[in-house]
Amino acid sequence: MNYNYLRYFSVLAQLEHYTLAAARLGISQPSLSSAIHQLETELGDVRLFEKVGRNIRLTEEGRYFREKVDAALSELNTAAVTLKDSKVSAPVFIRLGVVSGTLGGTIAREIAGYMGQNQRIRFRIIESSAGELMDLVRQEKLDLAIVDTTNRDRSLHFRKLCRREFFVAVPAGHPLSRQETVLPQDISAEPQVAFHDATEPSFGSWASGDDDKNALCVVNTAQAALDLVAAGIGICLLSEDCVQPRPDVAFVPVKNWHQALYACILYDKWLEPPVWAFVERMVNVLRELYK
Repeated sequence: MNYNYLRYFSVLAQLEHYTLAAARLGISQPSLSSAIHQLETELGDVRLFEKVGRNIRLTEEGRYFREKVDAALSELNTAAVTLKDSKVSAPVFIRLGVVSGTLGGTIAREIAGYMGQNQRIRFRIIESSAGELMDLVRQEKLDLAIVDTTNRDRSLHFRKLCRREFFVAVPAGHPLSRQETVLPQDISAEPQVAFHDATEPSFGSWASGDDDKNALCVVNTAQAALDLVAAGIGICLLSEDCVQPRPDVAFVPVKNWHQALYACILYDKWLEPPVWAFVERMVNVLRELYK
């Protein structure tokens, strides 16, 4: 049943005057007459109005129908207002994926700042490898992923954010801790602790192309890797975001070794304005910081 016809009927039933009702509805009188006629036909040729001289009034069937229509229109209006109000005040969730070891520092501060500016914003954050995060973006389970590599998948769009320098974490007192910088080949033979797939290949692989033989442990977080380094199990290569001053671990810059971070989104996917605004914020802030 046509919603507008019901609305026209309700106004006409209230005013019982075609000219006044048409003016209030902003339609022509013939259009109103046609709508009421079609409504009566749809109801089985029930007459909703009858003429009284030059005026009209509701029939008995019309009075019954008006009671039901007005109640239904009131319910629909209440539901519409409720939905509109909930849309304005409902939380907006940003589904963010980050490569392990990138959540600290600037990115964490920007998340906090964005939430502070908009009380509706909530984040659902997943920390994983770049490959897994890209898969989640493809499956539309993430709005945005911050990854440390790209690929040629045309369904994904990458925007470069910044370039990160790398450090090697070694136990305090280790011979390398006294050096100002190290080269990848200087540490290729050292036992390694890795904490995600971007750093899992061994230092030997980076230095000479050999297969990994020195990764003794692979863990999920930089914190776990640093705890193992402090225990003397091995050394760990990690980005500047993961450098956490502590007395039992020394951090030495790796010369000529860096890594880029990229914002990864699904190509041609519409993002809600608050989500897109966060993407633009991250791009602008990180590019300005690391330019």
